Amino acid sequence: MLHDVFTPSVQHVLDIAGIFVFAISGALLAVRKNFDVFGIAVLAEVTALGGGLFRDLVIGAVPPAAFTDLGYFLTPLVAALLVFFLHPQVERTQFAVNVFDAAGLGLFCVAGTTKAYDYGLGLTASATLGLATAVGGGVLRDIVANEVPSLVRWDRDLYAVPAIVGASIVALCLRYDALNGYTTGLAIVTAFVLRLLAMRYHWRAPRAWNRRSAAAEDAA
Repeated sequence: MLHDVFTPSVQHVLDIAGIFVFAISGALLAVRKNFDVFGIAVLAEVTALGGGLFRDLVIGAVPPAAFTDLGYFLTPLVAALLVFFLHPQVERTQFAVNVFDAAGLGLFCVAGTTKAYDYGLGLTASATLGLATAVGGGVLRDIVANEVPSLVRWDRDLYAVPAIVGASIVALCLRYDALNGYTTGLAIVTAFVLRLLAMRYHWRAPRAWNRRSAAAEDAA
Protein backbone atom coordinates (compact mmCIF):
# COMPACT_ATOMS: atom_id res chain seq x y z
CA MET A 1 0.00 0.00 0.00
CA LEU A 2 1.18 3.56 -0.71
CA HIS A 3 1.92 5.88 2.14
CA ASP A 4 -0.99 6.52 4.50
CA VAL A 5 -2.50 9.92 3.85
CA PHE A 6 -4.40 9.96 7.12
CA THR A 7 -4.46 7.75 10.17
CA PRO A 8 -7.46 5.41 10.21
CA SER A 9 -9.06 7.45 12.98
CA VAL A 10 -8.88 10.71 11.01
CA GLN A 11 -10.22 9.02 7.86
CA HIS A 12 -13.04 7.59 9.95
CA VAL A 13 -13.94 11.01 11.37
CA LEU A 14 -14.03 12.52 7.86
CA ASP A 15 -16.28 9.71 6.65
CA ILE A 16 -18.67 9.98 9.61
CA ALA A 17 -18.90 13.78 9.28
CA GLY A 18 -19.65 13.51 5.56
CA ILE A 19 -22.19 10.75 6.18
CA PHE A 20 -23.97 12.83 8.80
CA VAL A 21 -24.33 16.02 6.76
CA PHE A 22 -25.36 14.12 3.62
CA ALA A 23 -27.91 12.17 5.66
CA ILE A 24 -29.32 15.45 6.96
CA SER A 25 -29.75 16.71 3.39
CA GLY A 26 -31.45 13.48 2.33
CA ALA A 27 -33.79 13.46 5.33
CA LEU A 28 -34.72 17.12 4.80
CA LEU A 29 -35.56 16.44 1.16
CA ALA A 30 -37.72 13.52 2.29
CA VAL A 31 -39.60 15.85 4.64
CA ARG A 32 -40.12 18.35 1.81
CA LYS A 33 -41.44 15.51 -0.38
CA ASN A 34 -43.81 14.50 2.45
CA PHE A 35 -42.26 11.05 2.97
CA ASP A 36 -43.16 9.02 6.05
CA VAL A 37 -40.66 8.10 8.75
CA PHE A 38 -39.47 5.03 6.82
CA GLY A 39 -39.00 7.10 3.67
CA ILE A 40 -37.03 9.69 5.63
CA ALA A 41 -34.71 6.97 6.97
CA VAL A 42 -34.26 5.37 3.53
CA LEU A 43 -33.43 8.66 1.84
CA ALA A 44 -30.99 9.54 4.62
CA GLU A 45 -29.20 6.18 4.24
CA VAL A 46 -29.09 6.31 0.43
CA THR A 47 -27.78 9.87 0.36
CA ALA A 48 -25.18 9.27 3.05
CA LEU A 49 -23.79 5.93 1.92
CA GLY A 50 -24.28 5.81 -1.86
CA GLY A 51 -21.10 7.62 -2.91
CA GLY A 52 -18.86 5.91 -0.37
CA LEU A 53 -20.27 2.50 -1.27
CA PHE A 54 -19.41 3.08 -4.93
CA ARG A 55 -15.90 4.25 -4.00
CA ASP A 56 -15.19 1.24 -1.82
CA LEU A 57 -16.35 -1.20 -4.48
CA VAL A 58 -14.12 0.43 -7.11
CA ILE A 59 -10.97 0.51 -4.98
CA GLY A 60 -11.53 -3.02 -3.69
CA ALA A 61 -12.23 -2.08 -0.09
CA VAL A 62 -14.64 -4.99 0.37
CA PRO A 63 -16.84 -5.57 2.11
CA PRO A 64 -17.55 -1.82 1.97
CA ALA A 65 -17.25 0.17 5.18
CA ALA A 66 -21.02 0.77 5.12
CA PHE A 67 -21.48 -2.95 5.88
CA THR A 68 -18.64 -3.48 8.34
CA ASP A 69 -18.83 -0.39 10.56
CA LEU A 70 -22.04 -0.04 12.55
CA GLY A 71 -21.39 3.67 12.93
CA TYR A 72 -21.69 4.14 9.17
CA PHE A 73 -25.16 2.60 9.22
CA LEU A 74 -26.42 4.19 12.45
CA THR A 75 -25.25 7.76 11.73
CA PRO A 76 -27.84 8.34 8.96
CA LEU A 77 -30.54 6.96 11.24
CA VAL A 78 -29.55 9.44 13.95
CA ALA A 79 -29.67 12.25 11.38
CA ALA A 80 -33.07 11.04 10.16
CA LEU A 81 -34.37 10.99 13.74
CA LEU A 82 -33.16 14.54 14.37
CA VAL A 83 -34.79 15.79 11.18
CA PHE A 84 -38.02 13.90 11.93
CA PHE A 85 -38.48 15.79 15.19
CA LEU A 86 -36.57 19.04 14.67
CA HIS A 87 -36.89 19.98 10.99
CA PRO A 88 -37.89 23.56 10.12
CA GLN A 89 -41.18 24.29 8.43
CA VAL A 90 -41.45 22.49 5.12
CA GLU A 91 -41.42 25.63 3.00
CA ARG A 92 -38.04 26.59 4.47
CA THR A 93 -36.24 23.27 4.11
CA GLN A 94 -34.87 23.69 0.58
CA PHE A 95 -32.19 26.13 1.71
CA ALA A 96 -31.19 23.78 4.52
CA VAL A 97 -31.04 20.84 2.10
CA ASN A 98 -28.69 22.80 -0.17
CA VAL A 99 -26.41 23.95 2.66
CA PHE A 100 -26.01 20.47 4.15
CA ASP A 101 -25.56 19.00 0.69
CA ALA A 102 -22.79 21.53 0.00
CA ALA A 103 -21.10 20.59 3.28
CA GLY A 104 -21.27 16.90 2.40
CA LEU A 105 -19.92 17.66 -1.06
CA GLY A 106 -16.84 19.30 0.45
CA LEU A 107 -16.21 16.58 3.01
CA PHE A 108 -16.71 13.64 0.67
CA CYS A 109 -14.67 14.94 -2.26
CA VAL A 110 -11.70 15.15 0.12
CA ALA A 111 -12.34 11.89 1.99
CA GLY A 112 -12.96 10.01 -1.26
CA THR A 113 -9.80 11.28 -2.91
CA THR A 114 -7.55 10.51 0.05
CA LYS A 115 -8.95 7.01 0.58
CA ALA A 116 -8.62 6.14 -3.12
CA TYR A 117 -5.01 7.35 -3.10
CA ASP A 118 -4.29 5.39 0.04
CA TYR A 119 -5.48 2.26 -1.77
CA GLY A 120 -2.94 2.71 -4.52
CA LEU A 121 -4.73 4.70 -7.22
CA GLY A 122 -2.97 7.48 -9.10
CA LEU A 123 -3.71 11.14 -8.53
CA THR A 124 -6.12 11.55 -11.44
CA ALA A 125 -8.03 8.37 -10.64
CA SER A 126 -8.15 9.32 -6.96
CA ALA A 127 -9.57 12.76 -7.73
CA THR A 128 -12.14 11.19 -10.04
CA LEU A 129 -13.25 8.82 -7.30
CA GLY A 130 -13.34 11.77 -4.91
CA LEU A 131 -15.81 13.40 -7.27
CA ALA A 132 -17.87 10.20 -7.53
CA THR A 133 -17.90 9.87 -3.74
CA ALA A 134 -19.13 13.44 -3.39
CA VAL A 135 -21.90 13.40 -5.99
CA GLY A 136 -22.98 9.73 -5.90
CA GLY A 137 -25.21 9.99 -2.84
CA GLY A 138 -26.90 13.14 -4.12
CA VAL A 139 -27.63 11.50 -7.47
CA LEU A 140 -29.18 8.47 -5.77
CA ARG A 141 -31.14 10.74 -3.42
CA ASP A 142 -32.71 12.62 -6.32
CA ILE A 143 -33.54 9.40 -8.19
CA VAL A 144 -35.24 7.84 -5.15
CA ALA A 145 -37.12 11.11 -4.56
CA ASN A 146 -38.31 10.99 -8.19
CA GLU A 147 -36.37 14.05 -9.31
CA VAL A 148 -33.96 14.49 -12.20
CA PRO A 149 -30.50 14.52 -10.55
CA SER A 150 -29.12 18.03 -10.12
CA LEU A 151 -25.82 16.76 -11.51
CA VAL A 152 -27.20 16.53 -15.05
CA ARG A 153 -29.70 19.40 -15.14
CA TRP A 154 -28.66 22.42 -17.20
CA ASP A 155 -30.97 24.69 -15.19
CA ARG A 156 -29.30 23.91 -11.86
CA ASP A 157 -26.34 25.70 -10.32
CA LEU A 158 -22.86 24.19 -10.47
CA TYR A 159 -22.73 20.96 -8.47
CA ALA A 160 -19.91 18.76 -9.71
CA VAL A 161 -17.44 21.58 -10.40
CA PRO A 162 -16.95 22.50 -6.70
CA ALA A 163 -16.27 18.83 -5.92
CA ILE A 164 -13.80 18.64 -8.81
CA VAL A 165 -11.99 21.69 -7.45
CA GLY A 166 -11.83 20.26 -3.93
CA ALA A 167 -10.60 16.88 -5.16
CA SER A 168 -8.03 18.58 -7.40
CA ILE A 169 -6.66 20.59 -4.48
CA VAL A 170 -6.17 17.35 -2.55
CA ALA A 171 -4.49 15.71 -5.54
CA LEU A 172 -2.09 18.65 -5.95
CA CYS A 173 -1.27 18.59 -2.25
CA LEU A 174 -0.57 14.86 -2.48
CA ARG A 175 1.64 15.45 -5.51
CA TYR A 176 3.80 17.94 -3.62
CA ASP A 177 3.58 16.17 -0.25
CA ALA A 178 1.71 19.11 1.25
CA LEU A 179 -1.45 17.42 2.51
CA ASN A 180 -2.05 18.19 6.17
CA GLY A 181 -4.83 19.41 8.41
CA TYR A 182 -4.69 22.95 7.03
CA THR A 183 -4.67 22.03 3.35
CA THR A 184 -7.38 19.43 3.95
CA GLY A 185 -9.53 22.08 5.58
CA LEU A 186 -8.79 24.42 2.67
CA ALA A 187 -9.99 21.83 0.15
CA ILE A 188 -13.19 21.15 2.11
CA VAL A 189 -13.99 24.83 2.62
CA THR A 190 -13.18 25.71 -1.00
CA ALA A 191 -15.59 23.12 -2.37
CA PHE A 192 -18.24 24.12 0.18
CA VAL A 193 -17.95 27.84 -0.51
CA LEU A 194 -17.88 27.38 -4.29
CA ARG A 195 -21.09 25.41 -4.09
CA LEU A 196 -22.74 28.06 -1.91
CA LEU A 197 -21.58 30.84 -4.26
CA ALA A 198 -22.87 28.88 -7.25
CA MET A 199 -26.27 28.69 -5.57
CA ARG A 200 -26.19 32.35 -4.54
CA TYR A 201 -25.20 33.73 -7.94
CA HIS A 202 -26.65 30.93 -10.09
CA TRP A 203 -23.40 29.91 -11.74
CA ARG A 204 -24.03 27.26 -14.38
CA ALA A 205 -21.92 25.24 -16.77
CA PRO A 206 -22.12 26.16 -20.47
CA ARG A 207 -24.21 24.06 -22.80
CA ALA A 208 -23.38 22.96 -26.34
CA TRP A 209 -21.76 25.67 -28.50
CA ASN A 210 -24.09 27.36 -31.00
CA ARG A 211 -27.01 25.37 -29.69
CA ARG A 212 -30.12 25.85 -31.83
CA SER A 213 -32.81 23.75 -30.20
CA ALA A 214 -35.09 25.43 -27.66
CA ALA A 215 -36.80 22.18 -26.69
CA ALA A 216 -35.49 22.21 -23.13
CA GLU A 217 -36.63 25.75 -22.46
CA ASP A 218 -40.02 25.11 -24.06
CA ALA A 219 -40.48 21.97 -22.00
CA ALA A 220 -39.65 23.88 -18.83
